[in-house]
Amino acid sequence: MLQSPKYLTGDSAAINEFLDKFDVFLLDCDGVLWSGDHLFEGIVETLEMLRSKGKRIVFVTNNSTKARPDYQKKLTAMGIPSNVEEIFASAYSSAIYISRILKLPAPNKVFVIGESGIETELRTEGIPFIGGTDPALRRDITPEDFNGLADGSLLDPDVGVVLAGLDFHINYLKLSMAFQYIRRGATFLATNLDSTLPMSHTFFPGAGSISIPIVNMTGQTPIALGKPSQAMMDAIEGKFQLDRARTCMVGDRLNTDIQFGVEGKLGGTLAVLTGVNKKEHWEAADAVAVPAYYADKLSDLRGATS
Repeated sequence: MLQSPKYLTGDSAAINEFLDKFDVFLLDCDGVLWSGDHLFEGIVETLEMLRSKGKRIVFVTNNSTKARPDYQKKLTAMGIPSNVEEIFASAYSSAIYISRILKLPAPNKVFVIGESGIETELRTEGIPFIGGTDPALRRDITPEDFNGLADGSLLDPDVGVVLAGLDFHINYLKLSMAFQYIRRGATFLATNLDSTLPMSHTFFPGAGSISIPIVNMTGQTPIALGKPSQAMMDAIEGKFQLDRARTCMVGDRLNTDIQFGVEGKLGGTLAVLTGVNKKEHWEAADAVAVPAYYADKLSDLRGATS
């Protein structure tokens, strides 16, 4: 039987013991540091406290709409010091996977369902792509499109990968193109499989909800490059040279953040209650993962004694 998570809020001795166990903290962003554009109270001070204790911080996010420089701008605007190399997002993870692991023979373009963050990271790895934010695809499908997709004349023969992320302009045309490319043998990848996106104190469809129609059409499950994918964990370990036993994953979602840390055999996982999942979710008999620790909010770690 799994051991119950240790509750840290208000227990300075437990917080001190917790902090002493780890050198590196992998921090989810949405639902942990902020919700949308609302920064949770005490976050800046909490991160300053962790850094003052010599802890290394890596921001690990499944949101693919932003590239690492965009995330750094957001962190800076919220008063959180950071550098680009501390940020590991699913768009970057996807680009690394395509260029350094998949290594498809050229010419091989990526058909992107997603926003500019994916495009930016693909460019950094020198990966050619189509789709994405192309305004030519932000429209209704036409009878000519149906014909062009059916006979292949509307398709780029060099496309070898379909990469699906969060797309605020998803439509029937894009889904139809993705379907046809995969039918013709393209590799199906997803930046992440999050069903929802925390925003403005509620939830909206996430990247996983964008890829579900393609899964339904093709019968294929995409290789996911965000949490809880261990391809992402391996990439993080390789980049940061961290000791997994001295690393803690902090998140708000069991089936991404906590499962990511558990399956990655990290030294610990911390769930915060400011996002998707609550205590009753990991206490359920069918819980996908159980954290080692939990707190009401990340800033409760400031309850440590110096």
